[in-house]
Order: sequence, then structure tokens, then C-alpha cells
Amino acid sequence: MSKLGKFFKGTRSTRARPAPSAQEALARLRETEEMLAKKQEYLENRIQRELALAKKHGSQNKRAALQALKRKKRLEKQLTQIDGTLSTIEFQREALENSHTNTEVLRNMGFAAKAMKAVHENMDLNKIDDLMQDITEQQDIAQEISEAFSQRVQFADGFDEDELLAELEELEQEELNKKMTSLELPKVPSSSLPAQPRRKAGVPSSTHRSRAASSRRTEEDDDFKQLAAWAT
Repeated sequence: MSKLGKFFKGTRSTRARPAPSAQEALARLRETEEMLAKKQEYLENRIQRELALAKKHGSQNKRAALQALKRKKRLEKQLTQIDGTLSTIEFQREALENSHTNTEVLRNMGFAAKAMKAVHENMDLNKIDDLMQDITEQQDIAQEISEAFSQRVQFADGFDEDELLAELEELEQEELNKKMTSLELPKVPSSSLPAQPRRKAGVPSSTHRSRAASSRRTEEDDDFKQLAAWAT
């Protein structure tokens, strides 16, 4: 049996074992990457040494130079294989990381869905409708209360407005009477006027005095007219 067949046979025999977790597989892949990276560094150093030997023996010992070049070629071939293996491992690791992420997302979403279902099981749509109606009614009541407080309050005083107006007219009439009595009419003299003295130089004539008296009477008549107009 070939080695490859033995490998697959061993793989079939291990199927009964539980599958490793994603964390374990990722840890193994990272360890493999680190090991191959160290192997790369070792091979690169070996290639440089073989190249130096080939250059050293190139003109003196061609056989030794050829052997060094052959070893260099074999090392380069191994290095190329390791590069391909690292690329494959990196691709597998990234795919596994994505699968692990998707699994965690799916698990958390399922957990959240179960929690949401449990919450909704305790909720009744009819109760929600009743609750919303109660809230609406309470809001309407609160609005009515606010409007009632904001309205102007008017208190009844129990007085008759007509009686108050009549009393006000009496007070105004009293004030008018007081003003009328405070204005005294000019008194007419009972005795006859004295004889007019002769007009001397610098003394106003009778015509001038009559004009002055007429002017005073006109002013008094105007005052009486204004007082009568105000009284009416």
C-alpha cells in the first residue's frame, strides 16, 4: 500500500473522532505558517552560501562549483514548494476565519431571534391597543385641564350695573354744581355813578372808557357762553 493510501486510510479511521473547533484549526495553521516561514529563511541562507561557494570555486575547482550550483537549485526548488504551501495554508486559514466569523454571526443572530421571540410571547396586541387608547384619553384629559386653567376666571360681584351708573351720574352732577357755584356773577352797583370830571390832558375821554367797558362785557358774555355750553 502506498504512503498516500495509508494516509487516507488513517484519515478515514479518524472520522469517528469529534471535529476540532475553528479556534484549534486556526491555531494549527498559524503554527504551520510560522514553521514554514522559518524554513524559508533557512533555505534562503543556504542558497546564498551555495552561491558564494560556486563563485569561489568557479575558476579553481569547477567540480566543487558545479556541486554548489546543484545544491543551490535543489534548495530553490524546496523554497518554491514552501512558497506554494504557504499560499495554500494562508488561503485555507482565511477561509476558515471567514467561516468561523459567519458561524459566530449566525449563532448570535439566532440567539437574538430567540430572545426577541421570548419578548414577543409576553406581549398581546389587544393589550397594546388598549394601552394606546388609555394613553390617548389621558392626553386629551390633560389638554382639557390645561385649557381650563388657561381660561380667564370671572367672579360674580353681585352688583347692579344700572345702579352703579345712576350713582356715577349723581357724582358728576354734584361736581358740576360745585363748579357752577364757584363762578360768581359781577355785582350791579346800587348807587348812581359819580359825575364825570372834566377831561384833562392825558386823561382818557368818555368814548375811550365806553369802549373798554364794552370790551369787558364782551369777555364776560363769552365766559357765560362757555360755562353754559359746558353745563349742557
